[in-house]
Amino acid sequence: MYIHIFSVKLVFSVESLLVFVLPKPFTTSKMKRREFIKSAPGGAIGMESLKDLYKWNEQQATQDGLMPMLFVGHGSPMNGIENNEFSQNWKQFGKDIPVPAAVLVVSAHWFIPATKVTAMPKPPTIHDFGGFPQALFDVQYPAPGSLTVAKETAALVHKTQVGLDHEWGLDHGTWTVVRHMYPTANIPVLQLSIDYTKPPRYHYELAKELAALRKKGVLIIGSGNMVHNLRILNWQWNDKGYDWAIEMNDTFKSLISTNNHAALINYEGLGQAAKLSIPTPEHYLPLLYILGLKEEKEKVGFFNDKTLMGSISMTSVKVG
Repeated sequence: MYIHIFSVKLVFSVESLLVFVLPKPFTTSKMKRREFIKSAPGGAIGMESLKDLYKWNEQQATQDGLMPMLFVGHGSPMNGIENNEFSQNWKQFGKDIPVPAAVLVVSAHWFIPATKVTAMPKPPTIHDFGGFPQALFDVQYPAPGSLTVAKETAALVHKTQVGLDHEWGLDHGTWTVVRHMYPTANIPVLQLSIDYTKPPRYHYELAKELAALRKKGVLIIGSGNMVHNLRILNWQWNDKGYDWAIEMNDTFKSLISTNNHAALINYEGLGQAAKLSIPTPEHYLPLLYILGLKEEKEKVGFFNDKTLMGSISMTSVKVG
């Protein structure tokens, strides 16, 4: 089990009135989905209506095409309870896309020697950090799980055996982001682990096998940070980055924009700045899952494009 311990100093309190508004695809179908959800008792999704919604999304695939995807720079756990520019943009994204049948998150914080998907009906909220205010530990995000989606996810992958997990839950790489997108916790949320025994290309290729989920209304999110080096944070630079971190972040964006996935997979060949940006791979690998699922002609956009405290990039990528 991978648990990352943060210092209390890693608290971002950047506030902004600027709200980044993403494009609004699938407007007609989005309204239909919202009407569908509101028709469920209390506006929430019960187990039977979840099954109906999943089937309904599958039927709509030919009209809507693919669900958008996200790679999110999740940063400090405090973003989970703060109303700042990052959380505002996550919230806006949740409003701008079709209501998903489920959310599947590849989080940097489930980094184990296996590939598993959460399969419990009520995944627990995991507080996998230390040194933060009690208010953060008090947060519970009671989104349901979905055995149906978990089994289908496992069945799609032929590259390895995917275990159905009943012990993990939703770590802070997931709930700190998703609770802003879906605050009523009425959308099933699952996590897919990252096998730390495998090389980058393995993760990129494994992701391709999950493509069918996008056609069935599943929102896939990679949650990490493209630049993530806690060892050399500058505590005085709340809103600044080292020159090499900014340069590397710009390089990543350029490679993503031009579909140069080979260079991103072989990131260790991108020089010293890449080595400083990715001293360990767990926060970078979720990006490769999103790139592996991206179709060649799909558009990408960037938001929350900031480097903080010297060596943490919040830059996030929207696909579709």
